Amino acid sequence: MRLDALPISAFHRRMLWLIAAGMFFDSFDITLAGSVLGALVHNGMSNLTLNGYFISSTFIGMAVGGTLAGLLGDRFGRRFTYQTNLLVFGLASIAGGLATSMNWLILFRFIMGIGLGAEIVVGYSTLIEFTPPRERGRYSALLSLVTNTALFVSSLTGYFLIPLAGWRSMFFISGAGALLVWIARKSMPESPRWLATEGRLDEADRIVTQIEEQVHGKGYRASGFAQTADGSEPAPPLSVLFTREVRTRTLVGSTISIVIGIAIYSFVTWVPTFLLKQGVSLSSSLGYSMVMSLGGPVGAGIGVLCTDRFGRRRCVAIASLAGAVMGVCYALSTSPWIAAVIGFLLFCCLYTIVALAVACYIPELFGTRYRLRGNGFCAVLGRIASFCAPAIALMTYEAGGIRYVAFSVATLLVLQALVVTVFGMETRSQSLELIEDRNTAAHAGNCAAAEAAVSASRQ
Repeated sequence: MRLDALPISAFHRRMLWLIAAGMFFDSFDITLAGSVLGALVHNGMSNLTLNGYFISSTFIGMAVGGTLAGLLGDRFGRRFTYQTNLLVFGLASIAGGLATSMNWLILFRFIMGIGLGAEIVVGYSTLIEFTPPRERGRYSALLSLVTNTALFVSSLTGYFLIPLAGWRSMFFISGAGALLVWIARKSMPESPRWLATEGRLDEADRIVTQIEEQVHGKGYRASGFAQTADGSEPAPPLSVLFTREVRTRTLVGSTISIVIGIAIYSFVTWVPTFLLKQGVSLSSSLGYSMVMSLGGPVGAGIGVLCTDRFGRRRCVAIASLAGAVMGVCYALSTSPWIAAVIGFLLFCCLYTIVALAVACYIPELFGTRYRLRGNGFCAVLGRIASFCAPAIALMTYEAGGIRYVAFSVATLLVLQALVVTVFGMETRSQSLELIEDRNTAAHAGNCAAAEAAVSASRQ
């Protein structure tokens, strides 16, 4: 694949920042709920029950969006999907800012969720299809780092802006930002890899030639595209994820998505409440929570440094085990400040996994013809787990306090490390086509040939 031979250039950096901009506003929109819902209750427009419906509509919409992104992205292309989802959540966010009642806002939030869930699936998958293997992990982790900063920015913006301009301003910011990125992204090309699998080789060749000329200058010409699929063949059905050749990859991706979804939404989002229940004051609990939340960008930064140096599979397993140890230490801590420091380290581990696995490893596991459906399937399972996690965490807390919650998260992280170690495969510095062919060859009884091909690709 000629894309893999290209050095990192201004083209790749532009692709990174255009995708990152959309995902930043996606994450900003997802996380503004914490600031907005409190304001809505304060001004009498909402109550705790309606707030629950708002949160539920978000998760349901994101599950629908993740599913649609997988189906439409593999059928009609990456460009169609990433432009459509931006338009959907951008317009719905502005409509939400204009809502005259909580019922209307809940409806618009569901529509926002469709776009928000789709952006997560298509953003990470699109970037890896353009990035050379030797830099793919680092660029994906950088994308995760930018995305995760939106949590802090959203909280900070809400803290200062809502008292001055009201809750509607938060939706206007995310909506306007998404539409501006939608305009900027109109110049982004379709994925040549997807075009090649559809048999549209002339289009794929033209796009790659344009990229090569941007990097090497006018007149540069590399060898032509290898046809990776017969465009007359229909795209494989969703059941391809459960075939003998792919099901272990689906198991690994699904396990990571579910465990991370439960860990973040059962522990991370409940920390202030748990601390209050332990007798810590509101201001102190928010302070401790802020210290812990800094582990998000720090963890993503660790992912940037590690992913292409030590490999995805190894780093995900190590980060999972380290997170499990931190979870046990958190459960046994006796001082709020010690708990805050350990919580910070636990957050680092969790968001390192997000940068390594959610941003890069899971999309890498699936072939180009079904990549978005595979990534979307795993993401939807993660959203379902996220939706159920707060209720499960509350029941666990009531049964045994925060220690039971921390022990439960630690147990899940150990399980994740085990699944990734036993069933996962290393993808570092390998062509996406080689990753796909490697697993097929292994199941056909050609393990030795597949490993030889991997070794040759690294020489």
